[in-house]
Amino acid sequence: MLKEVGPSYRARPSAKQSRGVVALILLPFAFCLLTSHAGAQTPATGGGEVVDRMVAVVNGSELITYSDLLWQLALRPGVPLESPRQEDLRRTLALLIDQRLVLQEADKLPHVHANEEEMKKAEADLINRFPSREEFQRRLERVGLTAARLREIIHERLDMEKYLDFRFRSFTVVTPQEVETYYRDIYVPRRRRQSPGQIVPELKDVYNTIQSELVESKIESDTDSFLEEARAAAQITILDESLGDGVPRGSAGVRGAGAGKAPASKNSSSPALEQKSSGGAVGGSAPAARP
Repeated sequence: MLKEVGPSYRARPSAKQSRGVVALILLPFAFCLLTSHAGAQTPATGGGEVVDRMVAVVNGSELITYSDLLWQLALRPGVPLESPRQEDLRRTLALLIDQRLVLQEADKLPHVHANEEEMKKAEADLINRFPSREEFQRRLERVGLTAARLREIIHERLDMEKYLDFRFRSFTVVTPQEVETYYRDIYVPRRRRQSPGQIVPELKDVYNTIQSELVESKIESDTDSFLEEARAAAQITILDESLGDGVPRGSAGVRGAGAGKAPASKNSSSPALEQKSSGGAVGGSAPAARP
């Protein structure tokens, strides 16, 4: 599930800051003047600093800034930071919108938060994705990502994962008949194609593996459906149209630069799921094989 979590999820302002953002975004020229996170600044290419800018607002209260995008890119090994590619920025924006929507739903219910041990393990797993701790630290410094903000990102990623696991994994059931059907119709033919002449393992020897694959496949499908519904009901305003192509737009009360755009196709991939499965997600695992 949550895949490509190149880590976690959102770096969002406090409740007090969010209320201020809601009021300020109504001002005609605020989009190009306001800064996020108490005047946060992002290092510019080649040195110096540039004033942060807003790129999207989700449901009128969740602000996404250019710094948010750069922070996520910094947590993905090998992704250029000097001159960020537009496709990387667009994909990251779509990812953050989905994450905001999930976390908004999670905030509606009591849920267990990550403990200190889980936080430390998640940070260690993240650092291990990089060639060295020094390289990891250089990338954080390059985009102005502080230790406190990194900790918040990791914490929210873990919260999102816990929420999705509770909402979907806890209620996902795979019957023996489903396992047998998958084994007969999918597993055996695929194994014979991939390893001609070799003996195909018996069902009892691969039962647990197939069951796990089917569970992950169902969770992914259910999560995609959940995100489609959340997008359709959301008010997503894209403030930087250069990043708007391919980014999901909500159909409920879309305002400003994002108005008039349809929500993402149901066949489109879910950035949030990609994040969790690509190994970037905190505690993420490899995506399940699809039938």
